[in-house]
Amino acid sequence: MKKRILTGITTTGTPHIGNYLGAIKPALKLAGPETESFFFLADYHALIKQTDASLIEASVKNIALAWLSAGLDSEHSNFYRQSDIPEVHELTWILSCSAAKGLLNRAHAYKAVVAENEASNADDDKAISMGLFSYPVLMAADILLYDANIIPVGKDQLQHIEMTRDVASRFHAKIGKTFVIPEAEIQHQTMYVPGTNGGKMSKSQNNIINLFLPDKQLRKQIMSIATDSTPMEDSKDWKSCNCFAIFTLVADEQQIADMKDKYERGDYGYGHAKQALFELLIDKFSTERTRYNHYMNNLSEIDEALAIGAEKAKVVADTVLKRVRTKVGY
Repeated sequence: MKKRILTGITTTGTPHIGNYLGAIKPALKLAGPETESFFFLADYHALIKQTDASLIEASVKNIALAWLSAGLDSEHSNFYRQSDIPEVHELTWILSCSAAKGLLNRAHAYKAVVAENEASNADDDKAISMGLFSYPVLMAADILLYDANIIPVGKDQLQHIEMTRDVASRFHAKIGKTFVIPEAEIQHQTMYVPGTNGGKMSKSQNNIINLFLPDKQLRKQIMSIATDSTPMEDSKDWKSCNCFAIFTLVADEQQIADMKDKYERGDYGYGHAKQALFELLIDKFSTERTRYNHYMNNLSEIDEALAIGAEKAKVVADTVLKRVRTKVGY
């Protein structure tokens, strides 16, 4: 059987270049003829942070646009909404009955909120829903339901796979071997994408660069990248420059070397560097931007692709869930 790769993006906010470089591009690179790929829109996970139905719906559309525009072939991949596969919830409950609470206590997202509450002298459980606490089990179900072998992730997401492996192993110890144990495919080169303010690019921080904006709006985002006050005529430290850091994630070796030289010799302002980044993104992603405009004008094609993907994914999900149900006596 072909190796299966699986990845997904939570449907909150607008996809950005960090999503593309950190998740979409490496996942599509792995999705060759020798693999079977599963790409999903994690719209149930979105409920942890977002309860506005219109915003979730818009984000599902935007992220589907990003995947399809990036070149995802929906005919040869399983591309689907998480919410179109109800089997994931039955598996989540079954896994919850053997998953260790102590494991969930160590989840980064949960610990971060507890730490914030402690720092403000609030109750430890303030603003913590059961969705936030138990989301690693739903995530494990997302993966184990498809016998996925490879999960491409950034280094900061490695815990998700480790917890899935732990959940599956604990189930095996109690019930018997049932699942494929997944392996993480760490994306070392794109594990950190800086945002326009220098911090990690994040929708919640409003510091993103959206590749699919019209030229004028994309350029405005790039021109907002924070830089220091070094005069244009002076040499600049490319090692600490946000614009240069983003540039290196997209440019080739010669382009990077040329910009380093311009920084070091001076008479090259940050405005020049930002313009170079803008032109590079327009050139590098011209095909993706063209596809994006096509799908924007043919939105029904997105729903068709997701419906077809869900039907294919359900075949696998049903097979795995039947195996699980047999193991637990149903």
